[in-house]
Formats: sequence, structure tokens, C-alpha cells
Amino acid sequence: MIKTFTFSLLSVLAIFNAKAQELKTIDEIHSAYKNNSINAQQLTQNYIDRINKLNPQYNAVISLEPTAIAQAKTLDELAAKGTWAGPLHGIPVLLKDNIETKGTLPTTAGSLALKNNVTDNDAFVVKQLRNAGAIILGKANLSEWANFRSSYSSSGWSAVGGETHNAHDVTRNPCGSSAGSAVAVALNFAPIALGTETDGSITCPASVNGVYAIKP
Repeated sequence: MIKTFTFSLLSVLAIFNAKAQELKTIDEIHSAYKNNSINAQQLTQNYIDRINKLNPQYNAVISLEPTAIAQAKTLDELAAKGTWAGPLHGIPVLLKDNIETKGTLPTTAGSLALKNNVTDNDAFVVKQLRNAGAIILGKANLSEWANFRSSYSSSGWSAVGGETHNAHDVTRNPCGSSAGSAVAVALNFAPIALGTETDGSITCPASVNGVYAIKP
């Protein structure tokens, strides 16, 4: 049987802005950039701080991109010249950890066998995100090997990331395999996150964690 993956975008209607102590939509983030009430570096740091504070309770994020602030700085410098990189200018994005990124961040699929798998390639969807001005913030936890490890494996569990916990009740199933992507967005770790799906791997975690998924 041939298995196919669909990339999907998980998003929540609002995100956490630690500076303003309120929830904001992506459009409002862009408005805030334009009126200089916050910049991409500050926003990205807000998310990093929130992840560092809350992620140990939920295991939604496997790794943070060390260059995230540098990416944001480049975008802020571009904006200062009156130019935007694209429709996702300055928007931090988390990626399910089976989506390849070049540079410093391993792509593990949650497996210890790939724990140090750093490559020189970006997946096509990552190239598109970068071209649109997005900031690659980090990698989200998942059911190991996107649930191909075992028919009996726990949803949202991986050897690298541990067990992802439901954003609303840590005793409940987060569903999978894109558990970390959905939980991270529900917890306002990022305004958007990418996942992959063969059969319910995005729609199920989005449903039980209270976010919506756009499946092209």
C-alpha cells in the first residue's frame, strides 16, 4: 500500500503576546509591527520564553531553532527599510519534527535513531515558509515516525520528545500523530504550526485540543 502525507497548517484564532498581556490575531501582529508597538525579535522572544516556561509540562516542542532571533532580526531590519518579506513576515512557525530543515535543527521523526540528523536541505514547504517571511521557531513533538513505529504506540509519544499532553487536560489523549503541533498552537507557543496527515493525524489532535486545521 502506498502511504501519502498531506501537509497541513494548524492555527488558533489568537496568540499570546507577553508584552501586551493579551491575545492577538496574525493580522493584529502585522498591525503591531506596522505601528512599532512590537517587533519580530520581541515577539519571537516572547514565544521562546513561554515555551521554556510551560513546555516541560506538555512536551509539545522537541527543539527550538537557535537562529530564530537572528531570523527575526533580519526581518526587522528589512521592515525598517519599508520592505516586507511576504505574507507571513515575522510570524513564528513550529514544524512537526518529520519536516526537514537545513542548518542546525535535527529532523528526528521523534526517533533516537535520527536524534542527530542535521541536514543541508529544507523541505519544499519550509522553503515556501521562508520565502513568505516566516520565522522557523522549532520542531513539534509527534507520535514517533508519524505513528508508523507501532500499531500499539501511544498517541503523541516519541522517544526523543516523550509523551505530548493534551493542552486542556494532561490526563486526556492529545491524539496524533501531529500531537505537538496542535498542542503547541493551543498553548500559544506559536500562532501557526505545520503537521502531516495520512489518516486523521492532524484533524484528530486539532479537534481534541481546540484548534482548527487547514488541510489543502
